[in-house]
Parts: sequence; C-alpha cells; structure tokens
Amino acid sequence: MATLYQTADSNIRKTYLLVGAFLVLIIGIGFLFSEIWQSPNILYFAIIFSVLTSFFSYWYSDRVVLFSTRACLIKKGDNPELYRVVENLCITAGLPFPKVYIIPESQPNAFATGRNVKHAVVAVTQGLLDRLEKAELEGVIAHELSHIKNKDMLLQTMVVVLVGVIALLANLFLRFSFLSGKGNSNRRSNSGGILMLLGLVAAILAPIAATLLKLSISRKREFLADASGALLTRYPEGLAMALEKISADPTSMFRASNSTAHLFISSPFKGGQSKNWFTKLFLTHPPIEERLAALRGMRS
Repeated sequence: MATLYQTADSNIRKTYLLVGAFLVLIIGIGFLFSEIWQSPNILYFAIIFSVLTSFFSYWYSDRVVLFSTRACLIKKGDNPELYRVVENLCITAGLPFPKVYIIPESQPNAFATGRNVKHAVVAVTQGLLDRLEKAELEGVIAHELSHIKNKDMLLQTMVVVLVGVIALLANLFLRFSFLSGKGNSNRRSNSGGILMLLGLVAAILAPIAATLLKLSISRKREFLADASGALLTRYPEGLAMALEKISADPTSMFRASNSTAHLFISSPFKGGQSKNWFTKLFLTHPPIEERLAALRGMRS
C-alpha cells in the first residue's frame, strides 16, 4: 500500500494534470462552438466575464463564505487554547498567524479560506472545540494550515473559474442554438448539421465533465492536506482520530451549502454515503476509509 508521502507526491502531479485537462477542455469546446457559429465572440465574452468573476472571487470569496456560515472573529482572550494551538503550528510551518473564527454550529468541522498566506482565515465550529481532544484539534488545525501553505485556495479559485467558463460557454451555445436553430438549419449542409449535433452534445456533457474534474481536484487536495498536516504535527494518529469523530458525528450543519461544502475538512452533509464507484465521482471529499488508511499507512 502506498504511504502518505507517496500519496502526497502523486496528488501534486495529478492535480496539475487535471488543471491541464481543464484548459484543453475549454480550448476544445471554444474551438468547436466558434466553428459552428463562425464567430469567436462567444468565447471572448465568456473569458472576459469569467475573469471579472474570478477577480471578485479572489478578493471577496472569504468574506462571502464567512458571512454565509455566520462565523465570528475571535481574539486570544476568547479562546486561549485554540489560539495557542494555531500559533504553535504556524511557527512550526513558518506561516503568518491567520485570523481565527468560530462557527456557531454543533457539527464538528473546520475550513480555511483567504486569498493568500497573509490574508488567511481558519474557521472551526463550536462542535469541533467541544468534541476533540488537544491532539485531535492539532491535527485538524494542521490540516487547514496545510491548505493555506499549499496555496489550495488559489488553486480552487482558478478551478472554479475554469468550471464557470465551461458552464457559461455551454449555456450560451444552447441558448443561441434554440433561438436561431431554424435559420441555421436551412443554411447549413449535412456536415454542418453533424457539427451542430456535436456542439449540442458537448454543451450538455462539458459542464458535467468540468464538475467531475473540479471534484477530483478537491479530493486530491484533501489527501495532500492530510499528508502535510500529519507531517506538521508528526502525529498522523491525531488527525486520523479527529476524522473518525467528525465523520461519525450525526449532527447536521444548518448553514451548509453546495458552494462551500468542498472547503470543509469533511463534508458537512451527513448521511450514509454509497461506496458505489459512480457515486464516489460526485463526492466533494475522499471516502473517510481511504483517508484513514493513508494516514495510518504513514507509520509503516
């Protein structure tokens, strides 16, 4: 079985291969749509729109996430133990001290956000503080700090933007197809009709493929953050025990949403998860059994 070190190295390579696949997918559908409509304007509009959206996301996404979860900024006097854990791990990792927030939720969970290491945020739920022992809390905080150090927030923002470009291109193509389909059908040859059919298929399947790629990258970054966090504390079992407690807790999160679910250390949506291979494709996080096996394989 691969060790956690090997998993981390493999995930770095696979993540950037998947980003490359995103770019190829965008170029491919952009070329196909421009050939069908014989105009690059759709592609240009989608790119400009996505750049503006990514600019907003890069600068303000952390505020949106914190507002949506009703996270509260705390000072050292509000929770000295949590502050000491974050402070000590930041010193070990060589990171600036992030802002620390507590989310008023009973479900044990945590996430990191922010546009860079100097503007980073670590947020934990009250349920996490109530249920975890110190070594387990250190494992979770180390995992979140690893997301910051590995620049996962920037990568996730880039990936979300790429997904948005693909979805926007597909949506524009479908709208233009339905609005001007009859006129085009009279003018186009049989080969043009086949090209239009291929365009319709691409417009339907491309957003699904892009979403699967996004979720795959998210899952791989979770493995990498597990690995980096375990190396930071030098105690993989602490994070493993924390993940067991978090995954076993049945408490629901009231303010969980699909748009922020991938940020948390574990999916905020509770309930039995099928082990079917098809269902796994749409998970925001790797199955807990695989994460535990990788962490505990680190000791071997």
